[in-house]
Amino acid sequence: MIRTIDALALGAIELPPDQRFALAQRILASVEPEEILETDEAWALEIRERMRKYDCGETKGIPAREVYAELDRRKSIQGS
Repeated sequence: MIRTIDALALGAIELPPDQRFALAQRILASVEPEEILETDEAWALEIRERMRKYDCGETKGIPAREVYAELDRRKSIQGS
């Protein structure tokens, strides 16, 4: 039996945060086009690989202030 949206929402709000998040992901995945899901999966793999390399010391992070300074520099060059 399908409950009303309000009843479902009230029930979902009572779930622990991690379960609410999992439910929200399932609902969103059910309405996303397939190509977006494939892209999301590819990005998830890329992120895990980058985290692995960072954790193993194969790569190092760049401080945010350096990243933003470089972006500002590139933007000023393009605007010239």
